[in-house]
Amino acid sequence: MDTNANDVAFRDASATASVAAPNAAPRTAASPANSSRLASGLLFALISAGAFALSGPFARGLLDAGWTPGAAVTARVSLAALALAPVAVLALRGRWRLLAARRNLVTLVVYGAIAVAGTQLAYFSAVATLQVGVALLIEYTAPAIVVLWMWMRHRQRPHALTLLGAVIAAGGLLLVLQIFGGVQLDLAGVLWALGAMLGVAFYFVMSADTETELPATVLAGGGLLVGAVVLGLAGLVGVLPMTVTDAPVELGGASMPWWAAVLMLGLVTAAGAYVTGIAAARRLGPRLTSFVGLSEVIGAVLFAWLLLGELPNGVQLAGGALILVGVVVVRLGEARITR
Repeated sequence: MDTNANDVAFRDASATASVAAPNAAPRTAASPANSSRLASGLLFALISAGAFALSGPFARGLLDAGWTPGAAVTARVSLAALALAPVAVLALRGRWRLLAARRNLVTLVVYGAIAVAGTQLAYFSAVATLQVGVALLIEYTAPAIVVLWMWMRHRQRPHALTLLGAVIAAGGLLLVLQIFGGVQLDLAGVLWALGAMLGVAFYFVMSADTETELPATVLAGGGLLVGAVVLGLAGLVGVLPMTVTDAPVELGGASMPWWAAVLMLGLVTAAGAYVTGIAAARRLGPRLTSFVGLSEVIGAVLFAWLLLGELPNGVQLAGGALILVGVVVVRLGEARITR
């Protein structure tokens, strides 16, 4: 999976757990508090998607400079974990008992191993044998899995509008990624991409869990720390090749030192993206968040245009518009959902 005022987002998101506590007073759909929650959730979701979208161009710059994908993603996740560590400690002040609870520890380990490290490893393994567009298309079928999971596990039957929005957004994604004829699929690559898709779906579902006592910054920081450990161990045993260079990174016609690109990847596209993503999911729920997350594809196209000179064409712009329409239709369906 691959992406911002992050200081503000960090402070706001650290209070998310108390805002989204399961014992909070119920709100009606028309209440001002609910409208404000929806607006802030959408804002966090768009910030998160934009931050995640930035990871592509900056990672591409590092790869062109001689870094391996494994080294780039490990540096990204490790730096993000370090950045969030003091914020997570502050969020736990007076509540260290939360880490003594077995359920919370399991949540952190599973979130970090699957939603962070597993998804990254699966995606990079997929693009080793598949075209990037094909791998992305498979990975971003995750919202359909989220809808199915919420239906089967929580009896939240999707409204017809939700299903219609899913179809519209999927069509728009096809246009943005321009997956047409002449594509040869490698079985191993497809299986890795399906693994990445499951990891993304897992990320949306776990991030939206309002029953957990863990603040958003603790879940994000702890998950990134676990992810960094998993990726580091994968590198040590040779599963994930690790090569770094000190060559400058070229982006948008300008040159920057390698460490600046790594800082951008770690602080903005990982730390900021995960915290704001969790804050969004706890406000919007996993289904709506997963569909708003499709705007990451639009952001990736725009940032690739600005930083890599890859100009989006009319078909891609039309696909982006369809994705936005699909998200709106999904939102209308969520408002009418039958539980």
